[in-house]
This record gives sequence, C-alpha cells and structure tokens, in this order.
Amino acid sequence: MAAALAAPTGLLKLPPSYAPPSSPSPPLSSTSYGRRSRRRPRLWRRGAPLLAVAAGEVSYTEPEEALLEALVGEVESAVQTLEALEGVPDPTSSSLIEGSWKLIFTTRPGTASPIQRTFVGVDSFSVFQEVYLRTDDPRVVNVVKFSETVGELAVQAEATINDGKRILFRFDRAAFAFKFLPFKVPYPVPFRLLGDEAKGWLDTTYLSRSGNIRISRGNKGTTFVLQKSADPRQMLLSAISAGTRVKEAIDDLTSSRKGVVVDMNTLAGEWQLLWASELYLQSESGGGSWSSVASAGLKDFQTIKEDGQLKNLVNPFPGVSLSARGNICKTGNNNTFSVSMNEGVTQVGGVQFPLETGGEFVMEIL
Repeated sequence: MAAALAAPTGLLKLPPSYAPPSSPSPPLSSTSYGRRSRRRPRLWRRGAPLLAVAAGEVSYTEPEEALLEALVGEVESAVQTLEALEGVPDPTSSSLIEGSWKLIFTTRPGTASPIQRTFVGVDSFSVFQEVYLRTDDPRVVNVVKFSETVGELAVQAEATINDGKRILFRFDRAAFAFKFLPFKVPYPVPFRLLGDEAKGWLDTTYLSRSGNIRISRGNKGTTFVLQKSADPRQMLLSAISAGTRVKEAIDDLTSSRKGVVVDMNTLAGEWQLLWASELYLQSESGGGSWSSVASAGLKDFQTIKEDGQLKNLVNPFPGVSLSARGNICKTGNNNTFSVSMNEGVTQVGGVQFPLETGGEFVMEIL
C-alpha cells in the first residue's frame, strides 16, 4: 500500500510461501520465494498499524510459540483457500479494484522502509488504500488516519498496470493533512533520492466477485488482506453511474469533508464533468446557449493551472469544440473562488472562430 506497500508491517508474520508469476520482476522484487521458512512468526493484534515496526527480535515461551504457529497456520490456510478459489479474473482490469480499501490484516517482512522507521511504536491509527487505475494519472494512495481530531498522512505512488494481477508503483509524494492547520504539511521523505527503494509491485491474488475482499502480496513478501470501505467518493460515483440518489450521495460526501481547506494546488489539473444539476439540464433542452455552457464549464473538461489560468472545453459534436479561457483565484479563507472568463473560441475541424464569452461568477468547492 503506497507507503505501506514498500513499508509493510502488521499483525502476523506469515511464511513467504507465495510464488510470484514468472513475469519479469520490478527492481524491488528482492524477496526469494520457495519452501516455508522455519523462522518464528511475530504476532500483532488485529488493527495494529501497517507502518509500525518492532525494534528488534522478540522472545516467546513455548506455549506462546505454539499459539503463534497455530494462528499463522490458520490465517495462511484461509488466505490460500481464497486464492485457490480464483475470484475475479484479471483483477487489475476490473472496476471492482477501484476505490478505498481498509487494511484488516497484514504480515510484516523483516526489514523496514524509511517511512516505517518513522512510525516505530505508533499504534493508534487506521490504514486505508485508495486505488485509482482508470484515470489520466493512475495512482495507489495509502492513507494513514490518526484520528478524527488529528488528521491523516497520504502517501502517493504513480501506478502502472503490468498485467492482470500486478501493479507497478513508484512513490513520489506525501503530505500530512492536520485538522488544526489550514494547509498540508509535506512529508520529509526525498522520494527522488531513494532510487529503487521508492519502487515496488503489488500482486492482487484474490478479488471477491462482490468486490468487498481483496488479498494482495507485495514485492517484499508481505500479504495484505483488505476490505472495501464505504468511501463517500466511491458511493457518489456509484450513484452517478446508477442515476439515483446523486444529491444524497453529494450531501454525504460534503459532510464528510467539513473543515477541509481547498487551495489552488488542490484544484490544479484536468477535470471531467460527471454530473450537473439544473443549469446543465436547461442547456440540454435548449434553455442555455453553448457559449454560456462553455463559460460555466458544464460539459466535458475543465483545466486549471496553479497560476490561476482556467480553460473550459466543450465538445458538442464530433469535430466541433468550444473553449473559454479565464482566470480563477481564491476569495478568502473559505473554499470560494472568483472566476472571470474573458475569451472564447469555436473550432470546426482546423478552422477557428471567435466565440463571445465573458462574465464573472463565484465557485464554491464543497
């Protein structure tokens, strides 16, 4: 899981009995698999943090060792049983892998990553993994939630689908989002300087057909068992896809984000319209001009740059596009932005015509 994929730890130390597929191994695939190790397992309680690391070896009494070995065998057997059932074929090609997953169990390898070492002894947080593979910027994001009052750490990795089971990733950024601060605090890990240590891969060896349970194994020999969480963003996307209860899903999402501050860095990027309310419907029925639709950015794509430049692009028909350009800036401490549109273009094939656009309005990010 982003930080967790290269920084796994957890509840039980399972023997690395998993043999990865014969496809070429990425740089971090340094774990050797084969027959089971005789090394004693380490037990962590359910819900222990993914990024916590024990300092040194732990000694056990014989009865404790017997208990640990029994637990290890039971968990490994259950994991292998599910893997043998072969849930969704080619899970990386399925939309069921998308969304937010809560870590419910993980093994821990013998070595720690730089991120792990930072969290020695911390056990009061939960770990989630967000998988977004069908976007212009595919990512795997590990979110460490400390508490509702403190905030979270999000560690992001660029993701690439290697085959039907494997995702290649490279960590590239991380930041803390504290509830008591109006801005994000960059996490002090020089990912660019870590080289191969910032890379890895993740094999999804089981994805339930209901999309609720996932088993994955990482390049360092770690096993992850995850459960799909009721992420408000995923619920909204499902509601839009189904065409029902969209406004209720929007209310749930916005209520879960109260207190989250949005800045220009957050807005920067390319956005695609998925759903709109009354004004969009009016334009579809002839109640609004195409120039007003382009100005408001209610169809197709909107691009925002960090310096405040904004472009709305509408493609009403094949070979025809309308674009409007302007500027956006934040108006105060809340999440409202002032938008000013000042020029537009209609393009038909390779020919461009001026498009009268203009106006100013306020946009609130919920």
